[in-house]
Amino acid sequence: MNKINKIAAALLFAWAAPAASMAQNSLRSAYFLEGYTYRHQMNPAYASERNYVSMPVLGNFNVGLQGNVGVSNFLYKLPNGDLTTFLNQSVSSSEFLGDLKDRNRLNLDFDMNIISFGFHKWGGFNTFDLSVKSGTRMNLPKDLFEFAKVGMADGHSEYDLEDLGIYSNSYAELAFGHSRKIMDKLTVGAKVKFLLGIYNADFHVNNMKLVMSENEWAVSGDGEFSNAGIVDIPTKTKLKDVTDHQGGVVGQEEQEELDFDNIETGSAINGFGMAFDFGATYQLREDLELSVALLDLGWISYKNATKARMAAEPWSFDGFHDVPFDSNEAEPGMSIEDQIDDLGDDLEDLFQMKVEGQEKHTRALGATLNIGALYTLPYYDKLKFGFLESTRINGRYSWSEGRFSANVAPVKCFDASISYAVSSFGHSFGWVLNYHTKGFNIFLGSNHQFFKITPQMLPVGRANMNLSLGINFPFGDIKKL
Repeated sequence: MNKINKIAAALLFAWAAPAASMAQNSLRSAYFLEGYTYRHQMNPAYASERNYVSMPVLGNFNVGLQGNVGVSNFLYKLPNGDLTTFLNQSVSSSEFLGDLKDRNRLNLDFDMNIISFGFHKWGGFNTFDLSVKSGTRMNLPKDLFEFAKVGMADGHSEYDLEDLGIYSNSYAELAFGHSRKIMDKLTVGAKVKFLLGIYNADFHVNNMKLVMSENEWAVSGDGEFSNAGIVDIPTKTKLKDVTDHQGGVVGQEEQEELDFDNIETGSAINGFGMAFDFGATYQLREDLELSVALLDLGWISYKNATKARMAAEPWSFDGFHDVPFDSNEAEPGMSIEDQIDDLGDDLEDLFQMKVEGQEKHTRALGATLNIGALYTLPYYDKLKFGFLESTRINGRYSWSEGRFSANVAPVKCFDASISYAVSSFGHSFGWVLNYHTKGFNIFLGSNHQFFKITPQMLPVGRANMNLSLGINFPFGDIKKL
């Protein structure tokens, strides 16, 4: 088994492993629906039509996936109909690499309200939300996959893995909001959020180079890893070779490294923080409303975060061992679990992280800016057209989206929306159906409708899919701010 196939197996595993986590999400397709109960979560200036209380857990449930690549970038169909990976010789390097981006990105979303209620009182509309949010972000540079597909060419190759990163954050949120009209045309709102950190992990490479020759693969890099919360990664002592300036081994030294083989359960609540939302709407004309909101201005501090840093000096890496890419070459009795364990050991050698200890660290949530405009048809006011520009400000994991929508409310108890979005992850189609009568509300919608999926429920094209649903119980008369 050659080195390149073993590396490919490692990269595919590294791509798939974080997919069990999900991240923060909202139903932006419903931003302009007046009957949508949770508009205040995208702009705190918005108020629900009636007082309401949510069904526990199912009041507002969102799951989603966004990416600028998908399954079709890595699996190909052979002439006989069978599927093969991009490593197959029948798939040319130009065909595979030509469809990849310089930065291949994947976001996974999960957002669940435990309980929520809102009521008109004290001159405005007031909200209370208790929810759990989780998020995973991934950046994988194109050179990572070129390394797997092409490997060493003409006896010498170099690859730059700058901006490689995986980030995960999970927390519970307790939010209090209030909105009110302060002028005839101007409505404002704000929320204060108390945050309980559940888990935070951050691995990123600022710069990393792989230099391949026939005798040695040299690795140099600058990267960091931090971990805090309910997942506790212990440390272990390992002997490492000490080399001179010519690369010769002159001895060994002990180095404390992360022990991924013995992951334990840590403190369920290990971080505390706060965040704020601000929003406003302005009725510029009778048929045109403008809105703006800035969400999640805040942070979470963890008191005991394990920190590690990539080795400061260049080191050598001689490939992955005993991890057959082709199952026919597996030794008898070598289970997939054994192969993954060996693969993990080799990945530790590739990304050498030296533990620096435990200390307090603070992480910003990443803010979201929403800017909207809603136009009402003068001859049929039940039909409205909207444009929402959303920008996530989160360093290397930032993204932006522009969404056009048509929103209709043919009767008082029902409204719907269809939308089309262009974003950092490509284009997508969204929709919402919302039934909201006194006593009962149910909605179902999607920001990114998928049309073709694999048996594993993954979209075949770009990894854009989303589902939002909720059941709530409105009460009282319809009120306007």
